[in-house]
Order: sequence, then structure tokens, then C-alpha cells
Amino acid sequence: MNELGRFTQLAVTCIPQEYPNKLNQLLGDAGHLRSPRELHPAFFGCYDWHSSVHGHWMLVKALKDYEDLPGREAVFAQLLKSISDENILAELNYFKQESKSWERMYGWAWLLQLQNELVGWDNVRGQQLSKALQPLSDYIRNRYMEFLPIQTYPVRTGVHPNTAFGMSFAHDYAVAVDDRAFAQLIEETALRYYGSDKDCPIGWEPSGEDFLSPCLEEAALMSRVMPGDRFRAWLAGFLPTLGESGLRPADVSDRADPKIVHLDGLNLSRAWSLLIIANALEDESLADKLRASADQHLAASLPFVTGDHYVGSHWLGSFAIYALTRAR
Repeated sequence: MNELGRFTQLAVTCIPQEYPNKLNQLLGDAGHLRSPRELHPAFFGCYDWHSSVHGHWMLVKALKDYEDLPGREAVFAQLLKSISDENILAELNYFKQESKSWERMYGWAWLLQLQNELVGWDNVRGQQLSKALQPLSDYIRNRYMEFLPIQTYPVRTGVHPNTAFGMSFAHDYAVAVDDRAFAQLIEETALRYYGSDKDCPIGWEPSGEDFLSPCLEEAALMSRVMPGDRFRAWLAGFLPTLGESGLRPADVSDRADPKIVHLDGLNLSRAWSLLIIANALEDESLADKLRASADQHLAASLPFVTGDHYVGSHWLGSFAIYALTRAR
């Protein structure tokens, strides 16, 4: 609980913190030059829009999973202040005027993951938050439906635009709300993108600013969309030496550098992917190896999540909580 409290405090602190801020916006005219709080009344803090969204997700996850969370009422108050009907309408209007590619798919995915936590929560205030967020969730869901059929090739990077990551969280949401059309599109698209992939060069990872593993994110997605036997056969061809690969946690040489500190995120996201993949295996020996590797990756970065440098602390708590709450 002490560790959870430290991580959630990061979000409690950064959600109302407007600056420093990285807007990443396309300026259509001088009217777009407004403060982050004016542009994004719900998600203006935590340095950038998507980090604010997954900071909100982290608080919801903590409230759901830990009834004795310290400062519980203050966390609820923060969420209700951010996710109001009025604020979400403003966020929706911003999406409608911005570039089609804005926050695609990383921010989209975290928004749906936030709604995924809210929709099934048997809590009056949780349902209030879910209802307020639903119009934006519906809009982003429809953006996926429009975009996936026309994206000919997946994005295989280790940073924000990674397609496998964006589709994984979207699939989780589609399954949670029983949106069969959405889930089916993701499943069909994943097979189109990745179904024939073999020998992923995991030895080339990591790149110098990765916070996602292209190979492991793809495998974690395919574990969601393929039946068990088919997935295991696919994995044997895709990562044939996974259990013997000697996958080592990334070395983070400078946590004050906003790109190098991404590698702490990589260690945490590798951990969650390894756990998700392990849970889809029948070979318990291999599964145990993947879980042990996940533990090594967690141990390498968890002590630094609440460090002194805002370039990491504004977002790493969410990654830590997501990794720590994956089923074993």
C-alpha cells in the first residue's frame, strides 16, 4: 500500500499542475494560442494530454482495487472536478477541430482504458464519471473504426504511435463493453498486420528512447485476439527463442533526460507484456521464465518511478500501476 500511495500521489499532484506543458498541437490560426487549461479543461495537467489521461486512469484503478486507499475522498474530488459533462464536451470539441492524427493511437488507447475501468465499476460516483466520459469515448471508438481500415501498414515504433499497443487497449475496451463490431475490426486488423510475422528481432531492442517493446507489444496483442492454440503456434514462430533470449532490463543512464528516461517506461511495459503473454501459455516452464523476467524488469525501474525529475514522474506511475496489476 505504501508503494501504491506513492504512485497515486504522483497523479494527484500532476493532474492539476498546468506547467510545464507540451501541447503538441497544430496551430490553425492565432485563436488556437490559448493556455493548456483553456484548451483541455479535463486533461490539462501532467505535462501532456495523454499523460493526464493515464494519470486519471491510475487514480480510478487505485480507487477500484484498494478500498483503504489513503486520501480516497480527495482522489474522488479530483476526478469529479476533471471529468465533468462540461469539461468532456470541451475536450470533444477540441478533437473535432484538431488534426485527425492528434493523439493517435497512444492517447486514444489510454482514454478507452480509462473508460474501461469506469464502465464496469459498481460505484455511484464511478458511474457518474463514466457517463460524463462516454461521449468522448464514443468519438474515439469511431475514430478507430474509420482509421484502421485505411491504415495499410502498422506502426512498429517503440514510442507513442505503436499500433499494437493502441489496438490492445482498444480491444480491452471493446470486450468490456461488448462492442462486437469494434472488437471484430481490431481482431481482423491485427491478423492482417501481424498474422504472418516471424522472427521478430528482439535482440535489436531497445532503441534509445523506447518506452514500448515493438516485439512484446505485438505478441501481447496477438494473445488477446487469437485462440490459445493458434496464438501459441504463432508465438513459436514470432519469438522462437523468447525463453532463452536473455532479455535484460534497459539501463537508464540519465533520468533527467526526457527521452532517456523513456527506458524506465520500457522496463515497466515489458513487464506487463511478459505477464500477459505468460498467461496465454500452457508451457509452465516458459511461463515461469517470462514471469521471472517481468520481475527483473520491475525491480530495475520501480525504485525510480517517484524520482526527482518531472520528465519521468509525471507518467511512470501509471506504467507501474498497470504492470503491477496484471494478473499472474
